[in-house]
Amino acid sequence: YYLYAPLLIKAAGEIRCGGSEGYWFFHILLISCLRCVTYQAWHFYSRAHFLSRRHQIHSYATDFDQIDREFHWDNYVILQAWVATFGHMWVPGLGGSLPLWNYRGVITVLLLHMGPTEFLYYCSHRAFHKPSLFERYHYLHHQSTRPEPSTGGTSSFLEQLVIAALMCIPIAGAAVMGDASISMFYLYLLAFDFLIFMQHSNVEVVPLRLFQNFPFLEYLLSTPSYHSIHHTNMDCNYCLFMPLYDYLGGTMNRLDASNLHLTVRCRQGEERAPDVVFLCHGVDLINTLHLPYMVRTFAANPCTYRAWYFWICLPLVWVGLAFATLWGRPHVISKYQINDSFYEQTWAIPRLGFQFLLPFGQDKINKLLEEAILEADRMGVKVIALGGLNKSEVLNGGGELFVRKHKNLSVRVVHGNTLTASVLLHELPHGVEQVFLTGSTSKIGRAIALYLCQKRVRVLMLTASEERFKAIRNEAPAEYREYLVHSLTYEAGTCCKTWVIGKWAGYRDQMWAPAGTVFHQFTVAQIIEFRKDCTYRDSIALLLPPSAKGVNGCEYTLRRRAVYACHAGGVVHALQGYPDHEVGAIDVHRIDTLWNAALHHGFMPLPHSHYNYL
Repeated sequence: YYLYAPLLIKAAGEIRCGGSEGYWFFHILLISCLRCVTYQAWHFYSRAHFLSRRHQIHSYATDFDQIDREFHWDNYVILQAWVATFGHMWVPGLGGSLPLWNYRGVITVLLLHMGPTEFLYYCSHRAFHKPSLFERYHYLHHQSTRPEPSTGGTSSFLEQLVIAALMCIPIAGAAVMGDASISMFYLYLLAFDFLIFMQHSNVEVVPLRLFQNFPFLEYLLSTPSYHSIHHTNMDCNYCLFMPLYDYLGGTMNRLDASNLHLTVRCRQGEERAPDVVFLCHGVDLINTLHLPYMVRTFAANPCTYRAWYFWICLPLVWVGLAFATLWGRPHVISKYQINDSFYEQTWAIPRLGFQFLLPFGQDKINKLLEEAILEADRMGVKVIALGGLNKSEVLNGGGELFVRKHKNLSVRVVHGNTLTASVLLHELPHGVEQVFLTGSTSKIGRAIALYLCQKRVRVLMLTASEERFKAIRNEAPAEYREYLVHSLTYEAGTCCKTWVIGKWAGYRDQMWAPAGTVFHQFTVAQIIEFRKDCTYRDSIALLLPPSAKGVNGCEYTLRRRAVYACHAGGVVHALQGYPDHEVGAIDVHRIDTLWNAALHHGFMPLPHSHYNYL
């Protein structure tokens, strides 16, 4: 992007001089920005399942390899900005100020594109499919069998030069004839990108009725279905936008394209019901940009707050949040498959973390959760797992509210806390003798305390309620109760280097920990890392099985292919075929069972986990 800097300087000079020779460089930069906006709009539409699911061509999702490979999709935009700069200096008719509109120039561009540009593109595209050129240059584009809008801009530098040269033909032709105008550039370049991104969107947006009423348009407009055939069967459908040249060249696969078009448009969103749904929510304003249908490469990496340009988007995010709060519904944000037969979807309710703390909004949140559970039940989903604050004890008792209200649910409601406790226990160092536990009377805290005491580990349980402490202590077998110790202050943890945090701990609280302490956390909001002489474990998560396909986003701050334990708990519950709900208190005796089941199905602990305690 530093290559835009000279153009930015020139544009500033134009504005300072009052545009005496036209705002040429300003328009170059503005068009470049609008081309990226066009891409982002198509990306949002193609990834937003609630908008495009009815007409998706391929139902499977992309993966991280494709996202990384297509990271530099906009290189051609930068290249063509510089081509336009040189054209301004060298091409007659582009050197001075241009009129805003000239219809003759628009017609000239259209005719020259339909003629020389389309024909030469067809010829060059067929040439790039010759073995020698394909392996060296064109293979990069065809590695994506399930195209996305970014696929349309992903190609080798040689191909980008060819495309730039072909696009120059209509523009230079109109300029030489003296018919160039400012609007001509905007219309041609943005229309070109619009059609390229449409072709690679994986969504069939062209209605069947258009071709039924006007059959000749089949030779003038390449549809996403038509071009998708080219990505799966590379010996046909080479045209840019006009299948007429495929017809003339004998490479038109009209039958397959028409059948695919018909199938997609008539399917009307019919798809297999997922086996499991993980129901999550937003964390904060920046996190909303981390959704897979928002900023693609941002979502494909752990969420970070260091990128200053995301903070610029906050006004738009606030507007989106207002609309989502008023009219938003639970919706699909991602999906993947395990072993090609087990299908998972992640749904989100349109709420951020702070909204769960507002008393006047909790009833509405429960209604959204209930709506999602009933929709999953109607679809035939086996398990729905509640993530984050969706299973808040104050909100709905960890899902118990819905199970009691709807006693005939076929879908199993799972809070995933059993596997969460199991994963955290496996993070503890081998041979640990003492643990300082906060949030000790919560569901997970109780299970950890009861489990550890039976391993003869001394647990310092921080709680202000002696009654709740005694209730948990009385649940332990009599011979292990001595290992549960009631603590009233953080000062009790000064002699312990293994802290398990289940409740927010501020600066003063953390300062009681001795140097070298390891903080293990199961809080929804992670604590701030104040201590430089301590270690913080902030990811109660597992890696997905190697057989998982279509994973293209990171869950909040987790690394790639990692999911929170409550998410994994729902998947394991469905894979195991457990007939019961997992709500309410954790059954301590199932902690080992869930862990072994997760490993059996291919889940793996994160690299920092010790994986040797239990």
